[in-house]
Amino acid sequence: MTNRTTHRVLAAATALLTLAAGAGCSSSGAGADPQRVDVVAAFYPLQFLAERIGGDAVRVTNLAKPGAEPHDLELNPSQVGEVSEAELIVYLKGFQPAVDDAVAQSGGDRAFDVTSVQPLLDASAGGHDHEGEEGHTEESGGKDPHVWLDPTRLAGIGDQLAQRLGTADPDHAADYTARAAALRADLTTLDDEFKNGLATCQRREIVTSHAAFGYLADRYQLDQVGITGLSPDVEPSPQRLAHVIEEAKEHQATTIFFETLVSPKVAETIAGQVGAKTAVLDPIEGLAAGSDGDYLSVMRTNLRTLQTALGCS
Repeated sequence: MTNRTTHRVLAAATALLTLAAGAGCSSSGAGADPQRVDVVAAFYPLQFLAERIGGDAVRVTNLAKPGAEPHDLELNPSQVGEVSEAELIVYLKGFQPAVDDAVAQSGGDRAFDVTSVQPLLDASAGGHDHEGEEGHTEESGGKDPHVWLDPTRLAGIGDQLAQRLGTADPDHAADYTARAAALRADLTTLDDEFKNGLATCQRREIVTSHAAFGYLADRYQLDQVGITGLSPDVEPSPQRLAHVIEEAKEHQATTIFFETLVSPKVAETIAGQVGAKTAVLDPIEGLAAGSDGDYLSVMRTNLRTLQTALGCS
């Protein structure tokens, strides 16, 4: 019996025990394909990586559903079973507490934490820091998890993911490496498009509904002004709102950015105060329900949006 087969038998038994109390829930492994590596991805950008690098040799399950905000993901018993049965779990430690808990309980050496490849930046990276901005540090403190918004960092994670897939499935190791190299080429092209497209702009400040764009700002010499900190559902304090309005006016911001999965109300309030318009800048934490885009296409839409808002030539 191979190691992969042994793991499947043990994992299936574990999942059945885990789910025994939930009479209405079927084991998520019931449809598992023994010819493919079962990969669980914690949220969309990691699903994108696993599908691009794994190709038809993997079966990828995304724990976060389209249109749902992934920060606050809660796992149902079936999803806990998927984590315990997976041959590889791709997640970002600290981003989704429920996933961290499931990995701690049953992940073992099958868990691949992408922060082990790309250490996270401080939340203040890429940010606009004015002396005396009381309250901003508390709201945006900690580490910024949105590492995928720098295509070069995402490529590095992809290279390591190919190695992990090759370890789980040695017969296809060369294929995983080749697909990771092809993805790296696509991400390098995207990086060049951003560098060239944002090289000459009238403004470099981006006012965003939450501080999700530190990696993008850091990579392309932009200046992020986050209305709230890292959590998109935290209401900004009146002091913070006043500071953001002041900065937006000072830098003559023409656009206040909000996100696909978060209410635009606060962005609209600030835009009204400074005479600006609003536009979507997508942190790509998840795709909108019904979207036919992918990471690359959404990033290119972000680039066009930034070029318009910042007056880039």
